[in-house]
Amino acid sequence: MSVPDVADLLADAVAALGGTQRDGQAAMARAVGEAIDDEHHLAVQAGTGTGKSLAYLVPSLRHAVDTDETVVVSTATIALQRQLTERDLPRLTSALAKPLGREPSFAILKGRANYLCLNKIHSGVADEDPNAELFDAFDLSRMGREVTRLREWTSDTETGDRDDLSPGVSDQSWRQVSVSSRECLGANNCPYAEDCFAELARKKAGASDVVVTNHAMLAIDAMSPATILPEHRVVVIDEAHELVDRITSVTTEEISAAGVTQVARRLGKLIDDETADALVGAGEQLELLLEDSPKGEWTRLPNGAPEILAALRDRLWNARNAVGPAPSSGSDPEASATRQMALSATDSLHDSVVRVLTVFGEADITKRHDVVWLSEDRFRSTVRTTLRIAPLSVAGLLRTSLFTESTVILTSATLTIGGNFDALARTWGLPAHGEKDADAAGWRGMDAGSPFDYPRAAILYVGKHLRAPGRDGIAEGTLDEMVDLMNAAGGRTLGLFSSMRAAKEASEKLRDRVGFPILCQGDDATSALIEKFAADEPTCLFGTLSLWQGVDVPGPSLRLVMIDRIPFPRPDDPLLSARQRDVDARGGNGFLTVSANHAALLLAQGAGRLLRATEDRGVVAVLDSRLATARYAGYLLAGLPPFWRTTDPKAVRAALSRLTTGAAKS
Repeated sequence: MSVPDVADLLADAVAALGGTQRDGQAAMARAVGEAIDDEHHLAVQAGTGTGKSLAYLVPSLRHAVDTDETVVVSTATIALQRQLTERDLPRLTSALAKPLGREPSFAILKGRANYLCLNKIHSGVADEDPNAELFDAFDLSRMGREVTRLREWTSDTETGDRDDLSPGVSDQSWRQVSVSSRECLGANNCPYAEDCFAELARKKAGASDVVVTNHAMLAIDAMSPATILPEHRVVVIDEAHELVDRITSVTTEEISAAGVTQVARRLGKLIDDETADALVGAGEQLELLLEDSPKGEWTRLPNGAPEILAALRDRLWNARNAVGPAPSSGSDPEASATRQMALSATDSLHDSVVRVLTVFGEADITKRHDVVWLSEDRFRSTVRTTLRIAPLSVAGLLRTSLFTESTVILTSATLTIGGNFDALARTWGLPAHGEKDADAAGWRGMDAGSPFDYPRAAILYVGKHLRAPGRDGIAEGTLDEMVDLMNAAGGRTLGLFSSMRAAKEASEKLRDRVGFPILCQGDDATSALIEKFAADEPTCLFGTLSLWQGVDVPGPSLRLVMIDRIPFPRPDDPLLSARQRDVDARGGNGFLTVSANHAALLLAQGAGRLLRATEDRGVVAVLDSRLATARYAGYLLAGLPPFWRTTDPKAVRAALSRLTTGAAKS
């Protein structure tokens, strides 16, 4: 039978689900279908309420059934993965079963470390934590109880998926029962291969029409010589504004003295004492080097670093070669697991050291592809130094491994910066429109709009009269402004701050000045704080980065989104600073390309917290005068929804008071 077109399928789906079709949703579904059929890439900005999940799932399912090919859908967050696999796809596949001739299938696929490892559980191989000595007796006791619960859960779970475990457990406990892909023995060598949760998930994915995964898995699949995701020609990337950061995170590596100690412990009795002692000695030298070296970006190796890193590299290689041959098939699974975990840890650290030395093998800083920096990590009362290395750009990786291999649909509520898609396109490895090769790259951009009447539903208020934010804490005048706005709104405020220090400072200073409860991120689990905020209308919630993107509270509990300052990256952020310097060196504007784009994207995300349903009304207040006075203000404002704008504090307080009074009467 012939497969119905996208428009008819979308109409069937909306009718079956009891919804109302929206113009933006229909336009987006049509564009996604055309992109898949014509094999061109598509970037779609679809505001909150557009129904973008349905708009890309319908043409994806149509293509999968029509061609018998798998479509990969990638997300950034667990919340969206759950929404797709537990709500959207079950209802949608059922609704489309009749018009498509069969019910499409779907599956979720995550990295191997997200699943229980039966071999590790039954062999009893423990995973050494580099911070283990910092845990107190209570922590260790809790971990013991959690590991016991995980072992018992093994016989009850059908998926072995960490996200299906409720309540959850700590990362340290989960590491006792899971392995990374490098630590895995492989299906041919593992005695539990037939029952392996990760392998079962992969088999199910390979036989499914749609596979839901995450951006990290996309990166791992792109970098791995092995095939991890099922064969596919179409990829849909939701939450595409997060793609570059997630890929960067996966490709960032760490080197620390604690890491060397962990490798030495894992090698244990697999190597002779002399080789082990040499490795431990190299770790001690590394610790002294890192403690005495400058924090922040390394543009050159400090004195003594080349020799110490080279010695560590060589001793890791010697230790690896000293490990005996693999046990014969079917031998002691514990011995096999111990050996594989030790080799994996050794290889990973060795490769990281080689990567750092390779960076500085290039004398010309403008030709380096990686950034190296030293940071201090605080673990409770202990400070540790860690050397990190990350790619200067992931555009090349994405261009060669993603966009040349598949037709890619990228979507999010916020994809335009400065009024167009070009800024994000460049970070993905696509040329900006109008640039040479733009047509050859075959990508298009579209804004599917939003069901919100932005000018009538919300006000963007900029505190033009306020002193520009500095480094010496929140100015008294800004605190006064916060009090006035929160009082006018009757609480109901989401405070988005540029740092946790600022969020805590504001919550402490304002709790005695307003008559509403103020919750601050860190007081409890973020999800629990959001639930409390949504449940009690006058309650306010203050926090930082995860709240800029992770709050979905429709209704009267949120009337005011208050932003303390333009969210530029920290000037001492080594990776973003290096990227900005690289753009400048190539004749571009590093500030606009990196810092301003970073700020514009976060501003749009933060402003997007206000309107979550068509009945919502309120104010986004940016208490940073630079958004009204700086040369770059127009560029930042171009990425925000078309709210009604004002810099008049009396007008915005009056508007908030009217909303509060109206809510009280109703």
